[in-house]
Amino acid sequence: MGRYLLRRTAFLLASLLLAASLLFVLLRLLPGDPANALLPMGATPEQIAAARHEVGSDLPLPRQYAAWLGDLVRLDLGTSYISKLPVGEEIAGRLAVTVPLTLLAFALAVLVALPVGFLAAYRAHRWYGALLSGLSQLGIAVPVFWIGMLLVTVFALKLRLLPAGGFPRQDWAEPGRALTSLALPIVTIALVMSASLIRYVRSATLDVLTADYLRTARAMGESFAGAMWRHGLRNASVPVISILGIELATTFLGAVVVESVFALPGLGTMLVKGIAEHDYPVIQGVLAVSTLAVLVIGFAADVVQRLVDPRLRTRLGRS
Repeated sequence: MGRYLLRRTAFLLASLLLAASLLFVLLRLLPGDPANALLPMGATPEQIAAARHEVGSDLPLPRQYAAWLGDLVRLDLGTSYISKLPVGEEIAGRLAVTVPLTLLAFALAVLVALPVGFLAAYRAHRWYGALLSGLSQLGIAVPVFWIGMLLVTVFALKLRLLPAGGFPRQDWAEPGRALTSLALPIVTIALVMSASLIRYVRSATLDVLTADYLRTARAMGESFAGAMWRHGLRNASVPVISILGIELATTFLGAVVVESVFALPGLGTMLVKGIAEHDYPVIQGVLAVSTLAVLVIGFAADVVQRLVDPRLRTRLGRS
């Protein structure tokens, strides 16, 4: 296990280096100069030269790349061209909205998807099993922003039960108001994510229900619940764990859309604002943190999957 963790950690670090390099290259391929965010209309050549020197865009690309990697190693994400604030501190403040939104929506989606997906598989030949499967397929096709606007129309504008958007200025100093503000965004994300998860849980459960080892356990006198608990649960969870990691990463990245719909001051809103203002340090910082989160989630899901799967544990013991 120790050797596997070392190999997987080395792969994670290599992936981070590759992602940082691609991010640097792709941003430099965009039209315009990063210094343009600092320049007024009709700037003189002297002002342009001074602005380029300030942001470092007058340096050769290899030196810019080396400086970018050096700052990342020191966890320095630079200073915003517009607000003049450290990007790392701004991101930390925004994560106080994005991380709870992502985790709470993920937890709600899992709580819904596991029993519904199992029921859709266990009663696949009944009308309600087919209905659950069809509804989950429909949920995958519906855009997340449309669900968000629909929930706002019903629960905020018509019923006036929940706020349409925004977040308390005191952040989590008032947890009740903060959770109320996140209620509709959480439900929006959870509905879309649970629709996808239901399909995977249903598929994994169907594989287990038709497996020889489950029939053998039943033939030896075990109850259906006991056989599922002792033999089916672990085998069904192996493919689902990897999907959970992908869904969690997708939810974190998809927060940009949901936060825009509900006007939440999270990481997604910060990215949209940075792009609109051509604030390169903000764009680089948000994308770097998002990439790190996705890779770390994938790393964790891979490790958990190998711990759960007895076959993979056997391979680890031999390595």
